[in-house]
Amino acid sequence: MSTSRKGVFKRVLKQLSNYKLSVAATIFFALVTVAGTLSIPVFFGQIVDLIVDGGGINFSAVFQKFIIIAAIIAVTCIAQWLMSEINNRITYNVIKDIREEAFGHIQRLPLKFIDSHPYGDIVGRVIADVDQFADGLLMGFTQLFTGVLTILGTLVIMLVINWIIALVVVVITPLSLFVAKFIASRTYNMFKKTSEVRGEQTAFIDEMIGNLKVVQAFSHEDENLEKFDEINSRLTKASLKSIFFSSLVNPSTRFINAVVYAMVALAGALMLVLNVPLPIAFSVGILTSLLSYANQYTKPFNEISGVVTELQNALACAGRIYEVIDEPAEAPDGPDATVLDKAEGNVKFEKVNFSYTADKKLIENFNLTVKAGQRIAIVGPTGCGKTTLINLLMRFYDPVSGVIAVDGNDILNVTRKSLRSNYGMVLQDTWLKNGTVRQNILIGKPDATDGEMIEAAKASHSHNFIMQLPNGYDTVIAEDGGNLSQGQKQLLCITRIMLALPPMLILDEATSSIDTRTERRIQDAFAKLMSGRTSFIVAHRLSTIQEADLILVMNNGEIIEQGTHKALLEKHGFYYNLYNSQFAI
Repeated sequence: MSTSRKGVFKRVLKQLSNYKLSVAATIFFALVTVAGTLSIPVFFGQIVDLIVDGGGINFSAVFQKFIIIAAIIAVTCIAQWLMSEINNRITYNVIKDIREEAFGHIQRLPLKFIDSHPYGDIVGRVIADVDQFADGLLMGFTQLFTGVLTILGTLVIMLVINWIIALVVVVITPLSLFVAKFIASRTYNMFKKTSEVRGEQTAFIDEMIGNLKVVQAFSHEDENLEKFDEINSRLTKASLKSIFFSSLVNPSTRFINAVVYAMVALAGALMLVLNVPLPIAFSVGILTSLLSYANQYTKPFNEISGVVTELQNALACAGRIYEVIDEPAEAPDGPDATVLDKAEGNVKFEKVNFSYTADKKLIENFNLTVKAGQRIAIVGPTGCGKTTLINLLMRFYDPVSGVIAVDGNDILNVTRKSLRSNYGMVLQDTWLKNGTVRQNILIGKPDATDGEMIEAAKASHSHNFIMQLPNGYDTVIAEDGGNLSQGQKQLLCITRIMLALPPMLILDEATSSIDTRTERRIQDAFAKLMSGRTSFIVAHRLSTIQEADLILVMNNGEIIEQGTHKALLEKHGFYYNLYNSQFAI
């Protein structure tokens, strides 16, 4: 869908259509507010005529008019309050809907989108840009309805009272609209640029905070400050430019409105002095009312010009969040997709081709047959395609061509959820959510009993350190396990797999952050776990894969050697050199 200004505006209106009843209510209360506001000058004009007319002041009549005015003000204030309350509900419900839609869509986006966009920029769109959009939308609801209705109402009343003065107002006022439109049409791109730079800054801050240890270890603080200053300077310039041009709207329209007010006063005064014959008697009181209406007529133009400025910013921010929502999601599972209940573990790659970018080939004509229960080790230099194979197995990415089958089922015809539930995966990069140790372990099997959980923790050698935590399994750990060591975090991730006991395993450097003594114990536990289960093991430390049934040696996306550890050493080939390089002095 379009993310142009017009396209974004249409989508915002579509979002509002979900709250038709509330919008109707706010329009009703806006009508009441405007009606009350527009009726007051009539009574003030009548009070003026009662005072300036000869024969003395009728205080009783004046008092009655003030009572009526007070009642109208009270009703108007209540209507304004109700309108604001409803507007707030509409705005923040729309914001809730957009955030839910965006976050839900992010869950369905292919990894290639997440991998190609800074995390901070995505976060900035969902949080900061939506907040900016909320500010503009709220101002639009609060002032746009009443502003437009006030303009139309005052124009009708002035035409009824004195069409000549109304004509003066109508002729001059379009200048205000022209100025507002001229400036607003040029600020949209400026606000969009500001939002983009703000997103870049958020991404940079997120990156630096997440990697502060590395930054400090390499004394890179000064370089980061320079980079931040450069981005911050660009954000300042973009913000100042957009704010400067948008701020021209209000004083420009105010000047034109002052001209309108002066012309109404001049025309009315001349009519009184020259005693111009009119269908309706013209008096000082009526002129007072007309001046008040002229002021009320022009005032909304100032407010609307401010709303238009905010809306440019709001629409620019909404456009950025809609860009995320419009990103193509993963192709949904077909209606006849197979549900893989419990896989036996037969895996086959047949003529598989894959690349992350079209101009850089990675895996070409890849063939592999894995029998159920086999332990397959994948080794090779960095960038050879080891992790890519894991991504393909899990359908984080789909092959460009060829077939990957599990138990004879092309995985493209298997539901992703059932496929992934048949794999237990431990990666080198651990992930723990903000919650208790128990909650993090039970991700592997939510319905597990405490006994099963503790047994899994003992098998992964994590039970001892868990019991040393302040509240044991109920200890709350920080986001991404910030209050645990890297090794402890990895042990908890291994515990999940020990608890889930899936039919197939993927271990990608699963013990890289664990001390050698604990690693040996876990390797023994893994050996028991892998018994009878198809296992894919990515490892750089070749000493950990000697018992594998088959070792695949990869380079440049191809299997250049395969066999057992002993057989590959006897070949004196690539694996032989790779293995011995780890033990060379």
